[in-house]
Formats: sequence, C-alpha cells, structure tokens
Amino acid sequence: MNIKEVRTRVVEWRGKTVPPQPHFCTNPADLLDMPSDTMGSFRFHSWLIVEVMTDSGEVGIGNAALSPRVTKSLIDTYLKPILIGQNPWDLEFLWQTMYRRTMAFGRKGVGMVAISAIDIALWDLLGKLTKQPVFRLLGGKTKQKIPVYASRLYSQPLDELAKEVQKYKDEGYRAMKLRFGWGPVDGAGGMQRNVELVRTARRVIGEEIDLMADAYMGWTLDYAKRMIPLLAPFNLRWVEEPVIPDCIAGYAALKAMNIVPISGGEHEFTMYGFRDLLEAKAVDIIQFDTNRVGGITQARKVSAMAEAFEVPVIPHAGQMHNFHVVMASLNSPMAEFFPMVDVEIGNELFWYIFEGEPLPKNGYIELDEAKPGLGVTINEKALKQFDIIE
Repeated sequence: MNIKEVRTRVVEWRGKTVPPQPHFCTNPADLLDMPSDTMGSFRFHSWLIVEVMTDSGEVGIGNAALSPRVTKSLIDTYLKPILIGQNPWDLEFLWQTMYRRTMAFGRKGVGMVAISAIDIALWDLLGKLTKQPVFRLLGGKTKQKIPVYASRLYSQPLDELAKEVQKYKDEGYRAMKLRFGWGPVDGAGGMQRNVELVRTARRVIGEEIDLMADAYMGWTLDYAKRMIPLLAPFNLRWVEEPVIPDCIAGYAALKAMNIVPISGGEHEFTMYGFRDLLEAKAVDIIQFDTNRVGGITQARKVSAMAEAFEVPVIPHAGQMHNFHVVMASLNSPMAEFFPMVDVEIGNELFWYIFEGEPLPKNGYIELDEAKPGLGVTINEKALKQFDIIE
C-alpha cells in the first residue's frame, strides 16, 4: 500500500459573521499605534482541508486553521512530492523527512502547521486501515470520558458576561475560561476592568467550578507582574499566554511568582520548543495545539516529555485531533471545548466543515469506540457556504 494522492482545499467562509466588540480580547498588536481593529490579524475565516489517499482507496483527513492559503501552497509544493509513493505506515520516517527537507524555511510557524495537517491525516488513515479509533493506536483510554471546559466568555458588558457564565454553569460545565479585554496601553483603569471581568465570572460560578483567564499574548512582562497579584483573590486555575511566546524568561518569571499558575504553548512548536519551556520551568500547564505542534506524532512526544516533568497537558482548542491525544494521556486531565456559536473569531468554522465532533453532556465528552480513525468526515454539503480553492 502506498500514498497515491494528497489533496488540499482552502475553504473560505462567505456566510454570516459577528463583528467583535471593543476590547473583545487582548492580543500582541495592542501595543502598536494602530487605528484599526487590532484583533483583525487573529481572526481567521478560512480553513485548510487535507486528504491523504492510498492506491487501495482509503482516505485520511487532516486540517489546519492558520494561514490556509500559504499552508496549502507549502504542502502542494514541498510536502506532496515527498509523500507520493511512500508507505503511510512509515509515520516517523515521513515526519522526519518532511521536517528535515523543509528545515531551511520551516521548523516552526507555517512550515510546522503544514506538517501537522499531513500528520493528522496519516493518523486518521491508519485508524481507518486498522478499524480502530486513533486513541487506541496511541495506547488506549486513560479515562472513560473527557472533562471539557467551556472556552468562550470574551470581554463584554458585565451583565452580558454574567448571563453567558450562568448559561455554561447550567449546562453542567465544571470549568470555563474568559478573555481579558485590556492591556498595557489601557493603564491602571484597564487593569481594574480586567479584575471586574474575573470578579463577575467568579461571583456567578462560585468556588466549586474552575475559572481560567486568557491574555492571548497581549501583555508585557511589566504589566503582567502588576496584573497577576490583583487576580490572586479569585483562585484562577491559570492565566494563559500572558506574554508573547518568545518571552520564555518572562513566562519563567511569572511562574516563579507562584501567585497564579501560568499556561502557554498554543503558539509553540515541536518537542524542541517544549523542551525549552520545560527546562526553563516556564509554564505550569502546556497547551500545544495538535494541528500546529507537529501533528499527533509530535503531540504524543511532547505529552510524554511533559509527564516526566509533572506538567499537565491541556491542548489548545477542542476538535478530534486534540481529543484523541487527551484520551490516550493520563497527563491530560481535561480538554478545551469551543461551544457552537455564529462565526466570529473563526474557531467556530470547524463545526461547519466537519461532521462527527462530540457534544458535551454535563461537562464531559465521549469518544465513540466504533468510529475508526479520528471519527470525523467532511461535510461536503455544508461547503456550499464557502468559496473553495483547490
């Protein structure tokens, strides 16, 4: 059996979108003197679908959400020629070949996103060939069902925030995450507004539900050192991405304060990037995303390495490529879950493109052992709502 074809499609949403509110979420561009919406660079209304096909007719499905057009071009130009004619079971060899043949311009960023999409498709393919769910190939279940936290709660008027928090509480979630709306350019007044967001959420959920908060790389180290002590009374499970990903020393300094646990890794890549974070004692929780970190082949290695350091792994985003990794790892106590809403940031597009994503019941999801591979299919009918680039 050999790989016969690698098909890539960029699907670009042309349906309804919800415009963001002011101070919707902090981000790295906030520090720039920009008259336009700084969050615009971090919204994505397109997605890349990858299909790896064998000469015996089986198809594995992968995907990527970051820079889909560029990622497609990289796969079509550099990775597809490497894969055609190869045995899909040679996973490690194929990963290393893609990695080493693109090292001059890859290693991280778009190069690794492209490899991740291919690698996810290969794991899905092998699950289908063996008629087993991917988590079985990774070692099997470590839990009967996966606790998930509701990941939404963008900065908004406090009364609206309280209603949304109550909604997730009523739905049975035992954890949820909000986003900070203010950063260094907003001064001391913005710091107090951030505190009010957290105070409002904590008041609604009480003390028996976990609450997390995300700065999405929008703070400086100085600002974070001033902001984090103000959050101490609210017993946050973690503060996420307080500074930019390259500021490893800043992460380590904030972790060493030992006030609120610090999480990160959504924008880090491969086991080498996470080795640096772990050796620097920079994070309390690792949050790689499988369709960025290097696919399932790298995700499993990072998970094993983190387990040796006693640092839990809670991947960024939900989606099946992350859920299967969480199911197979004792070191992953929970998963993130993006509720189904109208298209806003772009994470929501997964619901429109793929079928088979599990929905939570009382804060848990279950993976169907009868579905081979990752358990998702492409919703070709729904793609009529997208412009498609082949």
